Amino acid sequence: MEVNKKYFAGKTAIVTGAASGIGLALIEELLACGTNKVVLADFNRANLEKHMTRLAGQYPGKVKGILCDVTHEENVKSMIVDALDFFGGKIDLLINNAGAGFAGCFVAPADPDVIDKIGCRAQTNEDWEKAFALNFYGALYGCREAIPLMRKQGGGQIVNIISGIAFYNMPYQSMYAATKAALNAMTLSLRAEFWDDNIKISSATPGTTATAIWEGKSMPKGIQTPQQSARKILAGIAENKRIIFGDDGDISGSKNCFNDDCQEIPDQYLLNIARQRRTGNFIV
Repeated sequence: MEVNKKYFAGKTAIVTGAASGIGLALIEELLACGTNKVVLADFNRANLEKHMTRLAGQYPGKVKGILCDVTHEENVKSMIVDALDFFGGKIDLLINNAGAGFAGCFVAPADPDVIDKIGCRAQTNEDWEKAFALNFYGALYGCREAIPLMRKQGGGQIVNIISGIAFYNMPYQSMYAATKAALNAMTLSLRAEFWDDNIKISSATPGTTATAIWEGKSMPKGIQTPQQSARKILAGIAENKRIIFGDDGDISGSKNCFNDDCQEIPDQYLLNIARQRRTGNFIV
């Protein structure tokens, strides 16, 4: 995927969830594009310090790591303030990437053996609250802090990382599907709301990518690397796409998931997914 490097040259950028996976790949690709300064925000201190030190050695004066748990609004506020200071007063790009893939049974299954086969239990209210805190409110807090600053400086850009599960709502991942669908809806509402303030706001799916989300599971054939995903996302950012799709599967899924003429397609596909997952085969 060809990225318009000139678009990012000289800009400042924050990426949350930046100490591993797609977030780290986004930081690396942004620096390769000539971004002036970047902030890695993450809650994992060891990973953050490791990659901040490595990248700061490669790009002296251009990299800052900030410990941040996006589920806490005060952490996000503090991180934005620190980033603004490091950048010299202007934030050009915020990528709200921090998140996790959640799996579980919506209620206890009729067959208790299913829990062992799937490897996840019935979800509680506390589980749901934690999922929304990370996958939805973390990005909400970032948007709420960055938008007034961007409006004051005359513009900026925000990208919220969603998932293809926002369109193709996988069984046994109801929390993941709900949080990412909600984030997509909020993002696209804000896109129109702040368009005339010269603030570009987009959703981006990473596509099926080899990250920690697959830990303990078999990775699908043809899965892409975090770098491939990051390049596709950055290419879409440069074009100010409304929704940036990380791979062809997300594109096709978005086209037929709500199409009245194609209702049998997602039904059949997702029913097969549910039946396979109940046997312990966590396919996509």
